[in-house]
Amino acid sequence: MSKQEKTDLEKDDIQDVVKKLKVDPQKGLTSQEAQARLQKYGPNAITAKQEPMWLKFLKDFTGPIAYMIEAAAIISAIIGHWDDFFIIIVLLLFNACIEFWQSRKASNALAALKKGLAPTATVLRDGKFETIDASKLVPGDIVKIRLGQIVPADLRFVSGDYASIDQAALTGESLPVTKKVGDEAYSGSIVKKGEMTGVVIATGSNTFFGKTAKLVASAGGKSHAQEAMFKIGNFLIIVAVVLAVIMVAFRVYNDLVAHTFGINTALNILQFVLVLLVASIPVAMPTVFSITLALGALNLSKKKAIVSRLASIEEMAGVDILCSDKTGTLTKNQLTLGDTTLINAKDAQDVIKIGALASRKEDNDPIDNAVIKALKDQSVLADWTMEKFIPFDPVSKRIEAHLINKNTKEELWAIKGAPQVVAKLSSDPDVQKKVLDTTDALAKRGYRALGVAESKDQGKTWTILGVLSMFDPPRDDSKKTIDDCKREGISVKMITGDDTAIAIETAKKLGMGTNIYNATKVFPKNLDPDHVPADLEKLIAQADGFARVFPEHKYAIVKTLQKQGHIVAMTGDGVNDAPALKQADCGTAVAGATDAARSAAALILTSPGLSVIQTAITEARKIFARITSYTIYRVALTMNIMFLVVLSSILLNFQPLTAIMIVVMSLLDDLPIMTIAYDNTYVSKKPIRWQMKKILTTSSILGVFAVIQSMLLLFIGYMSVKNPGSISIFQVGNLSQLQTIMFLQLVAGGHLLLFVTRQTRWFFERPFPAPILFWAIVITQIFAACACYFGWFVPRISLWMICEIWIYNIAWMFILNIIRMIIEKVQK
Repeated sequence: MSKQEKTDLEKDDIQDVVKKLKVDPQKGLTSQEAQARLQKYGPNAITAKQEPMWLKFLKDFTGPIAYMIEAAAIISAIIGHWDDFFIIIVLLLFNACIEFWQSRKASNALAALKKGLAPTATVLRDGKFETIDASKLVPGDIVKIRLGQIVPADLRFVSGDYASIDQAALTGESLPVTKKVGDEAYSGSIVKKGEMTGVVIATGSNTFFGKTAKLVASAGGKSHAQEAMFKIGNFLIIVAVVLAVIMVAFRVYNDLVAHTFGINTALNILQFVLVLLVASIPVAMPTVFSITLALGALNLSKKKAIVSRLASIEEMAGVDILCSDKTGTLTKNQLTLGDTTLINAKDAQDVIKIGALASRKEDNDPIDNAVIKALKDQSVLADWTMEKFIPFDPVSKRIEAHLINKNTKEELWAIKGAPQVVAKLSSDPDVQKKVLDTTDALAKRGYRALGVAESKDQGKTWTILGVLSMFDPPRDDSKKTIDDCKREGISVKMITGDDTAIAIETAKKLGMGTNIYNATKVFPKNLDPDHVPADLEKLIAQADGFARVFPEHKYAIVKTLQKQGHIVAMTGDGVNDAPALKQADCGTAVAGATDAARSAAALILTSPGLSVIQTAITEARKIFARITSYTIYRVALTMNIMFLVVLSSILLNFQPLTAIMIVVMSLLDDLPIMTIAYDNTYVSKKPIRWQMKKILTTSSILGVFAVIQSMLLLFIGYMSVKNPGSISIFQVGNLSQLQTIMFLQLVAGGHLLLFVTRQTRWFFERPFPAPILFWAIVITQIFAACACYFGWFVPRISLWMICEIWIYNIAWMFILNIIRMIIEKVQK
């Protein structure tokens, strides 16, 4: 069925719909015709192309850093360095398994959506009703729905009195919607009252529900953290390739001039390329990122925010626009009585009492519950016996009750309903006008109105008592949370399925902007969410919110804001929110959300309201600051190692580090750094995001000075070896010991460099390093010193030499800190 055909079936008169679908509402389709249509239109189910898990696992081995690690492993195998090979492979698999585990851990949003579909349907086939699998429904089928059932497909009602349908999860409306003949019901909505028969106008992915599922399947994209990793990897690859080309050209030229080029030279060059590749790979960077985020996620879980996608933590730190659902998020999702306008009653409680008598508590109707709850003296209800109750229907638009007082035997007829209907019960034009004027005034403020009247003469004459106003009040913490978000540079936009007037009134109460548009009026009817017109893009950027939104509107709003360079958080609780939640940089399912919303979201709140989000954003900014300081440290250290290896080979014809030294050194540098997830850090007062130019500039400059630091020590040590006794305070016995010296200098200097990169001020100022980070580094340094002193996997050096290296590194720590502060000042 084409989009145009479905649109026509939604708009046409019900008789024309039945005619176009070629079905008799009294007999339904024949089994043969139903089977033919099933072949034509396909099953009434959500279908999605699932990527095989093995393919997802293989994708975790792609990307610049992964390719660098794999290249190093291949070269290690070629030249027979199996110890290097196995260490590198273990790291590669570890990184890939963490990514794969996270991918499996995140729930499948489409699977959750499928749970919302009706499993069976009561359908008229061959002239009789039967129960069939809902997936076998076809356009033209006549379907009966009743209390408690899930609507199995998109329907247009052909018969029945009325049905009250809860479609809040699909459209965001806060109350069940009353349907009559000719109205449409959406697949996945729930019948709360009544019983009706409808004709199927759309099935499967053509339904309102199915279109939402399609958007969920297409939503999402690479996280900013992934992009940052790619950029860092590309930067290091470029540097490594340039250095490798220079070094290989230098070695080949020298050997050709000396006529010594041969297989041994080629193997030596290959071995050097291996050392350079291993040196250029921040082997533990993906792991440090994942573990830092995972520990941050654990901390957030203690604050009532469950993270289902680790990358969302990093995204959260940069959020500058929060698109918030209204009902249940900004508001309590509990209808409450506001001010009562008196017409003939003398007291508001008199109006509320009659409204409560025209209610049935057992129906658990939101409006009835609000009226009954507002009655101060509940005991008066026990004085009356209900003789007759006429429930609400869309034609009469009112509820009527006949009651008798148990004590006085007084008879009473009570009515509550649409104010314009109740007003007509009065013969006084002034009363009618007052009721209608009151209703209009309440509507403009976003309040629902309910007229109340009573009769004591069997309904012959009615007294209009008053008009009740109803609204969904804001949550107690919403205004404070929104104010906190504004102070922290986050703009909050209200996105709701409710009426525009209701949205504006709520916005006023919360101190939000009131420039809120009706989405059904400003968005084109055949909206392509991926291609929003330029004028609408501008409107989305300027608006404070949108009302009457559908899933495609929410998705388009989020995607448009992302295209404009914003990092967007989106909150929601229903199926209608799922596409936007998945597309958002940080989709957040609020407390009580549907399975579909929770599965599509990256963050799941376990306590109501927005305050948890604000807490999560603050925590995310701390985590982001830790990752940024680690990134600057790791890139600077990696550049130090690469340039040290190349320059020493060119200038001194000496390899200062073996491949195994580089891998072990990387592990010693990175393993304790994983505790950076607990580090104390400055919390930014505005959104922060990846500034790769600034990060790479800072790390490159620090890396250059770190190279000077290492090369200076290398030259001193080399001169000591070549000219024994020439440097009395720093005596190195042989070149193997010099390799150990450079190994220890880089391990110790690396950790001291971290203390510099974690601050933009002096390293000894607040915030101080977290105890766990400090002691992890101390223990690692003790291990490295012991390895050098006792000769574990490296040639042995003296304790005095170890002390000299530490004194040298500490002196340089102050120099690098001054350079760091100068860089920060210039970049501001």
